[in-house]
Amino acid sequence: MNTTAWFPRLLLSATLLGAWLLLHNSLSPGHLLLGGVLALAIPTFVARVSPEPTRLRRPGQWLHYLGRLLWDIVIANLQVAWLILTRPSVQLRPGFIEMPLELENESAIAVLAATISLTPGTISIEFTPNPRRLRIHCLDITDEAALIATLKTRYEAPLKAMFTPC
Repeated sequence: MNTTAWFPRLLLSATLLGAWLLLHNSLSPGHLLLGGVLALAIPTFVARVSPEPTRLRRPGQWLHYLGRLLWDIVIANLQVAWLILTRPSVQLRPGFIEMPLELENESAIAVLAATISLTPGTISIEFTPNPRRLRIHCLDITDEAALIATLKTRYEAPLKAMFTPC
């Protein structure tokens, strides 16, 4: 019997079941059964449309990346609050930038887009595959080249090192 046919993403299934049970705060047979069915069904359907499987390299680097991201979110919240409180809206320079990507892994691109969107003041708008670019809206653009260089070194380079195709 092939276990990958029943559990195409075993870790995802276990995570879904655990989250279901935690959200309902119950180990009743009904919740175990419904959570188990969902934990089997969702990854099966998602596997048909999901990107190529990836293997994460350097798991320790993930902790460093998440720590940096949390720190950047706090700092960006403070910067956005300062901008809003000290500058009239007419002095802000909102706009769009296009960041060329070196990432080729779809999962890494999704993590990069989510990272940018989680950081206040920036949001990922669109990904274009050819040429590989990520369109980003920024609340206040003072130096486009410096912002792109910062995003590439702080986020894209570590993600490129951490994701690899299976």
